[in-house]
Amino acid sequence: MKVPLLLILTVWLNTQYGCCALSTCSHPPSQWCSSLDSAIQCGVLKQCLESNFTRSRQTVDAVDVGLYYESLCPGCRLFLSNMLFPTWVLLNDIMTVTLVPYGNAQEKPAEKKYTYECQHGEQECLGNMIETCLLNMTKMAFPIIFCMESSGDVIKEAKTCVELYGEPDLTWGSIMSCVNGDLGNQLMHQNALKTNALKPSHQYVPWVTINGEHTEDLQNKAMSSLFSLVCSMYKGPKPEACGGGQRHYKSYCHND
Repeated sequence: MKVPLLLILTVWLNTQYGCCALSTCSHPPSQWCSSLDSAIQCGVLKQCLESNFTRSRQTVDAVDVGLYYESLCPGCRLFLSNMLFPTWVLLNDIMTVTLVPYGNAQEKPAEKKYTYECQHGEQECLGNMIETCLLNMTKMAFPIIFCMESSGDVIKEAKTCVELYGEPDLTWGSIMSCVNGDLGNQLMHQNALKTNALKPSHQYVPWVTINGEHTEDLQNKAMSSLFSLVCSMYKGPKPEACGGGQRHYKSYCHND
């Protein structure tokens, strides 16, 4: 069972204000809903059951938002950090995210491997490769990548972001083994193939697709309000965040 990021954030906020006691919880957030024992131990059984029930009733395909980007592109960083990730936090029950770190890079064959030249230099190639390996190695890749892209220095903060959001068995050494080895090279080659196969061909980054489709209208809507776009594109019953079955809170503190 996948634990929603909104649940992680909610419980974390509660712990900060003394509402919930998770002192007996020895599991990372990504594993809170992995079993009945961990859910009870971490005090989130009700939330895990509710999340599982919601997903089990979901019969309509989620909206897939694809982002073709490069790790040091200012516009890509801004969109991922300020638009894509917050929207996913709120709507992850009805949307999926496909990240393809490659962008305007150029691939060249070299013996049995490939070499890459990136728009913003070697550091960007390294950032692309780290994020590509993360996407292949951990279910917590998106939060880690968000941490990297929203930081002051994408590359310098990568290790810290892995330590903050990664699973216990995810080590920086294993990530760098992927980055510097055959696996990372082949994974990046797949990113190159996916990017080069885009129809229409990408003209810039960030390049957004919705359910595999790109139009200028969809791009403009995604850039201005991805949240509204995903809500409007989802064909199933709207979640509360989109205004479906919306609750109204009318408790006020009056000035006596």
